[in-house]
Amino acid sequence: MKTTLARLGGVYLLPVAIGIFTLFLIPTSTWLTLTIAGLAMGMMIFLMASGLSLIFGLMDVLNFGHSAFVSFGAFIAASVLAALSSWVSGGSAALNIAALLLAVAAATTFGAAAGWFFERVVVKPVYKDHLRQILVTMGALIVAEQLILAIWGGVPIAVPRPAVLEGSILIGNVAIETYRVFAFLLGLAVYVAMYLVLRRTRIGLLIRAGVENREMVEALGFRIDRLFIGVFMAGSALAAMGGAMWAGYQALITPTLGAEMMILVFIVVIIGGLGSIEGSLLGAIMVGLTANYVAFLMPKMALASNMILMMAILLWRPYGLKPAVQK
Repeated sequence: MKTTLARLGGVYLLPVAIGIFTLFLIPTSTWLTLTIAGLAMGMMIFLMASGLSLIFGLMDVLNFGHSAFVSFGAFIAASVLAALSSWVSGGSAALNIAALLLAVAAATTFGAAAGWFFERVVVKPVYKDHLRQILVTMGALIVAEQLILAIWGGVPIAVPRPAVLEGSILIGNVAIETYRVFAFLLGLAVYVAMYLVLRRTRIGLLIRAGVENREMVEALGFRIDRLFIGVFMAGSALAAMGGAMWAGYQALITPTLGAEMMILVFIVVIIGGLGSIEGSLLGAIMVGLTANYVAFLMPKMALASNMILMMAILLWRPYGLKPAVQK
Protein backbone atom coordinates (compact mmCIF):
# COMPACT_ATOMS: atom_id res chain seq x y z
CA MET A 1 0.00 0.00 0.00
CA LYS A 2 1.29 3.41 -0.86
CA THR A 3 2.01 5.66 2.08
CA THR A 4 0.55 9.11 2.37
CA LEU A 5 3.99 10.60 1.86
CA ALA A 6 4.46 8.63 -1.35
CA ARG A 7 1.13 9.83 -2.67
CA LEU A 8 2.02 13.40 -1.78
CA GLY A 9 5.37 13.12 -3.47
CA GLY A 10 3.85 11.54 -6.59
CA VAL A 11 0.87 13.83 -7.17
CA TYR A 12 0.25 16.67 -4.74
CA LEU A 13 3.74 18.13 -5.04
CA LEU A 14 3.67 18.38 -8.84
CA PRO A 15 2.80 22.12 -8.84
CA VAL A 16 5.61 22.69 -6.34
CA ALA A 17 8.02 20.81 -8.60
CA ILE A 18 7.00 22.94 -11.58
CA GLY A 19 7.54 26.09 -9.54
CA ILE A 20 10.96 25.04 -8.23
CA PHE A 21 12.15 24.01 -11.69
CA THR A 22 11.23 27.36 -13.25
CA LEU A 23 12.72 29.30 -10.33
CA PHE A 24 16.16 28.54 -11.77
CA LEU A 25 15.12 29.93 -15.18
CA ILE A 26 13.28 33.13 -14.23
CA PRO A 27 14.45 36.12 -12.13
CA THR A 28 13.08 35.81 -8.59
CA SER A 29 10.88 38.93 -8.57
CA THR A 30 9.37 38.04 -11.95
CA TRP A 31 8.93 34.42 -10.84
CA LEU A 32 6.95 35.48 -7.77
CA THR A 33 4.69 37.72 -9.85
CA LEU A 34 4.10 34.95 -12.40
CA THR A 35 3.43 32.42 -9.63
CA ILE A 36 0.79 34.53 -7.90
CA ALA A 37 -0.83 35.27 -11.26
CA GLY A 38 -0.76 31.56 -12.15
CA LEU A 39 -2.34 30.56 -8.84
CA ALA A 40 -5.12 33.13 -9.28
CA MET A 41 -5.71 32.01 -12.86
CA GLY A 42 -5.76 28.40 -11.72
CA MET A 43 -8.35 29.08 -9.03
CA MET A 44 -10.69 30.75 -11.51
CA ILE A 45 -10.33 27.86 -13.93
CA PHE A 46 -10.96 25.49 -11.01
CA LEU A 47 -14.34 27.16 -10.41
CA MET A 48 -15.31 26.47 -14.00
CA ALA A 49 -13.88 22.94 -14.14
CA SER A 50 -14.89 21.42 -10.79
CA GLY A 51 -18.61 21.33 -11.57
CA LEU A 52 -18.01 19.85 -15.00
CA SER A 53 -15.80 17.16 -13.47
CA LEU A 54 -18.57 16.13 -11.07
CA ILE A 55 -21.14 16.15 -13.87
CA PHE A 56 -18.92 13.89 -15.97
CA GLY A 57 -18.10 11.61 -13.06
CA LEU A 58 -21.54 11.23 -11.50
CA MET A 59 -23.92 11.75 -14.38
CA ASP A 60 -21.80 10.45 -17.28
CA VAL A 61 -22.93 13.47 -19.30
CA LEU A 62 -20.72 14.99 -22.00
CA ASN A 63 -21.90 18.56 -21.52
CA PHE A 64 -20.27 20.65 -24.24
CA GLY A 65 -22.69 23.44 -23.36
CA HIS A 66 -20.98 24.00 -20.00
CA SER A 67 -19.15 27.03 -21.39
CA ALA A 68 -22.47 28.81 -21.96
CA PHE A 69 -22.79 29.23 -18.20
CA VAL A 70 -19.30 30.73 -18.11
CA SER A 71 -20.27 33.31 -20.73
CA PHE A 72 -23.58 34.21 -19.10
CA GLY A 73 -21.89 34.50 -15.72
CA ALA A 74 -19.35 36.94 -17.16
CA PHE A 75 -21.94 39.13 -18.90
CA ILE A 76 -24.38 39.16 -15.97
CA ALA A 77 -21.59 40.14 -13.59
CA ALA A 78 -20.49 42.88 -16.00
CA SER A 79 -24.06 44.22 -16.18
CA VAL A 80 -24.44 44.26 -12.39
CA LEU A 81 -21.10 46.05 -11.97
CA ALA A 82 -22.13 48.61 -14.58
CA ALA A 83 -25.45 49.18 -12.80
CA LEU A 84 -23.57 49.66 -9.51
CA SER A 85 -20.93 51.91 -11.04
CA SER A 86 -21.18 54.42 -8.19
CA TRP A 87 -20.39 51.61 -5.71
CA VAL A 88 -17.61 50.22 -7.91
CA SER A 89 -15.75 53.50 -8.38
CA GLY A 90 -16.57 55.09 -5.01
CA GLY A 91 -14.14 55.58 -2.17
CA SER A 92 -15.83 53.10 0.18
CA ALA A 93 -14.00 49.76 0.27
CA ALA A 94 -17.10 48.10 1.76
CA LEU A 95 -19.28 49.26 -1.17
CA ASN A 96 -16.56 48.21 -3.63
CA ILE A 97 -16.50 44.66 -2.28
CA ALA A 98 -20.30 44.58 -1.90
CA ALA A 99 -20.70 45.45 -5.61
CA LEU A 100 -18.37 42.63 -6.65
CA LEU A 101 -20.03 40.12 -4.33
CA LEU A 102 -23.47 41.10 -5.63
CA ALA A 103 -22.26 40.67 -9.21
CA VAL A 104 -20.81 37.23 -8.42
CA ALA A 105 -23.98 36.25 -6.51
CA ALA A 106 -26.21 37.31 -9.41
CA ALA A 107 -24.12 35.29 -11.87
CA THR A 108 -24.07 32.26 -9.57
CA THR A 109 -27.83 32.38 -8.96
CA PHE A 110 -28.51 32.62 -12.68
CA GLY A 111 -26.14 29.71 -13.31
CA ALA A 112 -27.99 27.50 -10.83
CA ALA A 113 -31.42 28.38 -12.29
CA ALA A 114 -30.22 27.96 -15.88
CA GLY A 115 -28.57 24.66 -14.90
CA TRP A 116 -31.91 23.36 -13.63
CA PHE A 117 -33.61 24.30 -16.90
CA PHE A 118 -30.75 22.92 -19.00
CA GLU A 119 -30.76 19.56 -17.22
CA ARG A 120 -34.53 19.15 -17.34
CA VAL A 121 -35.06 20.24 -20.94
CA VAL A 122 -31.82 19.55 -22.81
CA VAL A 123 -29.85 16.85 -20.99
CA LYS A 124 -32.48 14.58 -19.43
CA PRO A 125 -33.84 13.24 -22.75
CA VAL A 126 -30.35 12.13 -23.87
CA TYR A 127 -28.99 10.33 -20.80
CA LYS A 128 -26.81 7.32 -21.68
CA ASP A 129 -26.42 8.43 -25.30
CA HIS A 130 -23.08 10.20 -25.62
CA LEU A 131 -23.38 11.03 -29.31
CA ARG A 132 -26.71 12.76 -28.83
CA GLN A 133 -25.37 14.49 -25.72
CA ILE A 134 -22.55 16.02 -27.74
CA LEU A 135 -24.86 17.13 -30.54
CA VAL A 136 -27.58 18.52 -28.27
CA THR A 137 -25.28 20.35 -25.86
CA MET A 138 -23.24 21.81 -28.72
CA GLY A 139 -26.48 23.04 -30.25
CA ALA A 140 -27.49 24.55 -26.92
CA LEU A 141 -24.11 26.31 -26.74
CA ILE A 142 -24.67 27.89 -30.15
CA VAL A 143 -28.14 29.06 -29.08
CA ALA A 144 -26.70 30.50 -25.86
CA GLU A 145 -24.03 32.44 -27.75
CA GLN A 146 -26.70 33.87 -30.06
CA LEU A 147 -28.78 34.90 -27.04
CA ILE A 148 -25.76 36.74 -25.65
CA LEU A 149 -25.31 38.49 -29.00
CA ALA A 150 -28.98 39.47 -29.04
CA ILE A 151 -28.95 40.80 -25.46
CA TRP A 152 -25.51 42.39 -25.14
CA GLY A 153 -24.44 42.76 -28.77
CA GLY A 154 -21.22 41.68 -30.43
CA VAL A 155 -19.06 44.60 -29.31
CA PRO A 156 -16.54 43.73 -26.57
CA ILE A 157 -17.72 44.96 -23.16
CA ALA A 158 -15.38 46.56 -20.65
CA VAL A 159 -15.76 45.16 -17.13
CA PRO A 160 -15.07 47.66 -14.32
CA ARG A 161 -13.14 46.46 -11.30
CA PRO A 162 -13.95 47.71 -7.80
CA ALA A 163 -11.60 50.54 -6.91
CA VAL A 164 -10.31 48.72 -3.83
CA LEU A 165 -9.13 45.83 -6.02
CA GLU A 166 -7.37 48.03 -8.57
CA GLY A 167 -3.62 48.37 -8.55
CA SER A 168 -1.00 46.13 -7.01
CA ILE A 169 0.48 45.22 -3.68
CA LEU A 170 4.22 45.90 -3.55
CA ILE A 171 6.35 43.47 -1.54
CA GLY A 172 9.93 44.54 -2.09
CA ASN A 173 10.47 44.41 -5.86
CA VAL A 174 7.44 42.16 -6.39
CA ALA A 175 4.15 43.61 -7.68
CA ILE A 176 1.08 41.46 -7.01
CA GLU A 177 -2.27 42.51 -8.49
CA THR A 178 -4.87 42.95 -5.75
CA TYR A 179 -7.65 41.43 -7.87
CA ARG A 180 -5.65 38.25 -8.37
CA VAL A 181 -5.16 37.87 -4.63
CA PHE A 182 -8.92 38.24 -4.14
CA ALA A 183 -9.61 35.70 -6.92
CA PHE A 184 -7.22 33.21 -5.33
CA LEU A 185 -8.80 33.59 -1.88
CA LEU A 186 -12.33 33.22 -3.28
CA GLY A 187 -11.37 30.08 -5.22
CA LEU A 188 -9.68 28.64 -2.13
CA ALA A 189 -12.80 29.32 -0.03
CA VAL A 190 -15.01 27.58 -2.60
CA TYR A 191 -12.67 24.59 -2.68
CA VAL A 192 -12.72 24.25 1.11
CA ALA A 193 -16.54 24.48 1.14
CA MET A 194 -16.84 21.83 -1.58
CA TYR A 195 -14.34 19.58 0.16
CA LEU A 196 -16.25 19.78 3.45
CA VAL A 197 -19.58 19.08 1.75
CA LEU A 198 -18.23 16.09 -0.15
CA ARG A 199 -16.22 14.65 2.76
CA ARG A 200 -18.25 15.56 5.83
CA THR A 201 -21.92 15.35 4.84
CA ARG A 202 -24.32 12.55 3.95
CA ILE A 203 -25.08 14.13 0.58
CA GLY A 204 -21.38 14.28 -0.17
CA LEU A 205 -21.03 10.61 0.74
CA LEU A 206 -23.83 9.69 -1.67
CA ILE A 207 -22.30 11.80 -4.44
CA ARG A 208 -18.88 10.18 -4.02
CA ALA A 209 -20.44 6.73 -3.83
CA GLY A 210 -22.49 7.46 -6.94
CA VAL A 211 -19.37 8.50 -8.85
CA GLU A 212 -17.65 5.25 -7.94
CA ASN A 213 -20.57 2.81 -8.31
CA ARG A 214 -23.93 4.24 -9.19
CA GLU A 215 -25.64 0.84 -9.59
CA MET A 216 -24.69 -0.27 -6.07
CA VAL A 217 -25.99 2.96 -4.53
CA GLU A 218 -29.31 2.54 -6.32
CA ALA A 219 -29.45 -1.13 -5.26
CA LEU A 220 -29.22 0.03 -1.63
CA GLY A 221 -32.41 2.00 -2.12
CA PHE A 222 -31.11 5.51 -2.66
CA ARG A 223 -32.63 7.61 -5.44
CA ILE A 224 -29.37 8.86 -6.85
CA ASP A 225 -31.17 10.41 -9.82
CA ARG A 226 -32.44 13.04 -7.38
CA LEU A 227 -28.85 14.09 -6.85
CA PHE A 228 -28.37 14.63 -10.58
CA ILE A 229 -30.32 17.85 -10.72
CA GLY A 230 -28.56 19.24 -7.63
CA VAL A 231 -25.11 18.36 -8.96
CA PHE A 232 -25.93 19.84 -12.35
CA MET A 233 -27.20 23.06 -10.78
CA ALA A 234 -24.13 23.32 -8.55
CA GLY A 235 -21.79 22.69 -11.49
CA SER A 236 -23.53 25.32 -13.60
CA ALA A 237 -23.49 27.82 -10.73
CA LEU A 238 -19.74 27.30 -10.25
CA ALA A 239 -19.16 27.80 -13.98
CA ALA A 240 -21.08 31.10 -13.85
CA MET A 241 -19.12 32.16 -10.76
CA GLY A 242 -15.86 31.38 -12.54
CA GLY A 243 -17.05 33.37 -15.56
CA ALA A 244 -17.89 36.34 -13.34
CA MET A 245 -14.42 36.34 -11.78
CA TRP A 246 -12.75 35.79 -15.15
CA ALA A 247 -14.60 38.82 -16.56
CA GLY A 248 -12.93 41.06 -14.00
CA TYR A 249 -9.62 39.33 -14.62
CA GLN A 250 -9.77 39.98 -18.37
CA ALA A 251 -11.44 43.43 -18.06
CA LEU A 252 -12.81 43.03 -21.62
CA ILE A 253 -15.23 40.25 -22.61
CA THR A 254 -16.81 38.96 -25.81
CA PRO A 255 -19.62 36.43 -26.49
CA THR A 256 -17.01 33.78 -27.34
CA LEU A 257 -15.45 33.94 -23.87
CA GLY A 258 -16.97 30.65 -22.69
CA ALA A 259 -16.03 28.72 -25.83
CA GLU A 260 -12.44 29.97 -25.55
CA MET A 261 -12.21 28.94 -21.89
CA MET A 262 -13.76 25.53 -22.52
CA ILE A 263 -10.51 24.19 -23.95
CA LEU A 264 -8.69 24.92 -20.69
CA VAL A 265 -11.62 23.57 -18.66
CA PHE A 266 -11.57 20.24 -20.49
CA ILE A 267 -7.80 20.01 -20.13
CA VAL A 268 -8.13 20.52 -16.37
CA VAL A 269 -10.88 17.90 -16.06
CA ILE A 270 -8.82 15.36 -18.03
CA ILE A 271 -5.63 16.07 -16.09
CA GLY A 272 -7.37 15.92 -12.71
CA GLY A 273 -9.51 12.84 -13.35
CA LEU A 274 -13.28 12.56 -13.71
CA GLY A 275 -15.38 13.25 -10.64
CA SER A 276 -12.48 14.50 -8.51
CA ILE A 277 -12.52 17.93 -6.85
CA GLU A 278 -8.95 17.48 -5.62
CA GLY A 279 -7.89 16.49 -9.13
CA SER A 280 -9.59 19.53 -10.62
CA LEU A 281 -7.75 21.79 -8.18
CA LEU A 282 -4.39 20.18 -8.95
CA GLY A 283 -5.00 20.31 -12.70
CA ALA A 284 -6.17 23.94 -12.62
CA ILE A 285 -3.16 25.12 -10.60
CA MET A 286 -0.76 23.25 -12.88
CA VAL A 287 -2.43 24.72 -15.97
CA GLY A 288 -2.32 28.25 -14.55
CA LEU A 289 1.33 28.02 -13.52
CA THR A 290 2.45 26.33 -16.74
CA ALA A 291 0.68 28.88 -18.92
CA ASN A 292 2.34 31.80 -17.15
CA TYR A 293 5.83 30.33 -16.95
CA VAL A 294 5.89 29.18 -20.57
CA ALA A 295 4.44 32.48 -21.80
CA PHE A 296 7.40 34.25 -20.17
CA LEU A 297 10.11 31.78 -21.19
CA MET A 298 8.88 30.77 -24.66
CA PRO A 299 5.99 32.98 -25.83
CA LYS A 300 5.56 31.06 -29.08
CA MET A 301 4.91 27.87 -27.10
CA ALA A 302 2.31 29.43 -24.79
CA LEU A 303 -0.74 28.16 -26.69
CA ALA A 304 0.60 24.60 -26.89
CA SER A 305 1.98 24.39 -23.34
CA ASN A 306 -1.15 23.05 -21.67
CA MET A 307 -1.78 20.47 -24.39
CA ILE A 308 1.79 19.23 -23.89
CA LEU A 309 1.22 19.16 -20.12
CA MET A 310 -1.97 17.12 -20.59
CA MET A 311 -0.24 14.60 -22.85
CA ALA A 312 2.64 14.21 -20.38
CA ILE A 313 0.26 13.60 -17.47
CA LEU A 314 -1.82 11.09 -19.42
CA LEU A 315 1.26 9.14 -20.48
CA TRP A 316 2.10 8.81 -16.78
CA ARG A 317 -1.43 8.44 -15.36
CA PRO A 318 -3.94 7.61 -18.14
CA TYR A 319 -6.97 8.22 -15.89
CA GLY A 320 -5.75 11.55 -14.52
CA LEU A 321 -3.99 12.59 -11.34
CA LYS A 322 -6.80 11.88 -8.88
CA PRO A 323 -9.71 10.07 -10.58
CA ALA A 324 -12.70 9.51 -8.31
CA VAL A 325 -12.74 5.88 -9.39
CA GLN A 326 -9.26 4.42 -8.95
CA LYS A 327 -8.19 2.24 -11.88
